[in-house]
Amino acid sequence: MGCFNITTNAGGIPYLSVSNVTVGTDAVDLALGFRRISPVGYMTIRLATPIPADATTTLPVTLTLNGTTRNLTLYDGTQATVADLIGGGVFTVFNDRFNGVLQLISRTTTA
Repeated sequence: MGCFNITTNAGGIPYLSVSNVTVGTDAVDLALGFRRISPVGYMTIRLATPIPADATTTLPVTLTLNGTTRNLTLYDGTQATVADLIGGGVFTVFNDRFNGVLQLISRTTTA
């Protein structure tokens, strides 16, 4: 998958931990730090520090990876929100940097 200096599973899918959660007035950003990630593929992300409970659930979620902040979207292209990532946990994202896709595949919620 072209990754190095990161943990991967047996299939080569990167396993990343969120290094910082920033709640702003316009969005909640989940920082993944600077890592050499293949520009196309799946990522498993561990949200070890939950988004603060007082964050507005309708705020959009962004991911910062390799110094670039991008909107996290759902399958239909709508913006993923805090409500989609309630609590801590692990979720899966598909990244296609060439086509501007950063899509939430699994959610941390049971709803």
